[in-house]
Amino acid sequence: MSVTTSTRSLCTFWLADHCYGVDVLDVQEVLMVHELTRVPCAPPVVQGLMNLRGLILTAIDLRRRMDLPERDQGVTPSSIVIRAEDGPVSLLVDRIGDVVEVGPETFEPAPDATTGTARDLVIGAYKLDGVLLLELDTKRVIADTTASAV
Repeated sequence: MSVTTSTRSLCTFWLADHCYGVDVLDVQEVLMVHELTRVPCAPPVVQGLMNLRGLILTAIDLRRRMDLPERDQGVTPSSIVIRAEDGPVSLLVDRIGDVVEVGPETFEPAPDATTGTARDLVIGAYKLDGVLLLELDTKRVIADTTASAV
């Protein structure tokens, strides 16, 4: 993915005390997680299937996808529904943030501190007031996770 020279909008969210964002043009909607139906033999990152007004979505747990510690028991994740080539996919996150405008002057390549799976999924970082916003590549996030779920 190439970096643009104009201002962009990112939908932000939190995972394990880190701020992440995805391009708002990739986001269909943001909602609280509905009941999930487990899928036998699905990859561990697939938390289950979600029925969204009659449309069945694969729900990917971003904590698992990014090799982060499991969410505390009793904490209900939020969902960011992403538009994908094969249909919408739900990304489960700890909590939803705001939509923020970012410009190319605040962009930097993925930080060296980003390691493992997260390094492959992070496009880069934006330095905002008091927070480092890591932008995720939604195509990479959902790659190889939805085909075996349905």
